[in-house]
Amino acid sequence: MRVPVEMPRLGYDTEVGKIGNWTAKVGDTVTAGQPIGELETEKATVEFESPAAGTLVEIVHPASSEDISTKPKPRILPVSRSTGK
Repeated sequence: MRVPVEMPRLGYDTEVGKIGNWTAKVGDTVTAGQPIGELETEKATVEFESPAAGTLVEIVHPASSEDISTKPKPRILPVSRSTGK
C-alpha cells in the first residue's frame, strides 16, 4: 500500500517552501520517522520524515523544487510503500 508523504507545516505564516535536498532516493528502504529530505523556507531549513516503514517508490518534486505549498492543505511529496509494520 502506498503511503503519501505530506509537506510539513512550518508555522502560521509559512505558506511555501523549497525542497533543498533528498537524503533518501527511490528504491531506498526507510523506517517510520527516518529523515528523508530537507525543506527550506525563508527562515529555516528543516528535515521531514517518512510517515511509515517501507520503500521509497516515487519522488514527485525533485530537489530545488520551489513554491511547494504548505497551506491550506499540504501537497503530496514522495510516496513510500508500507511493509505492513
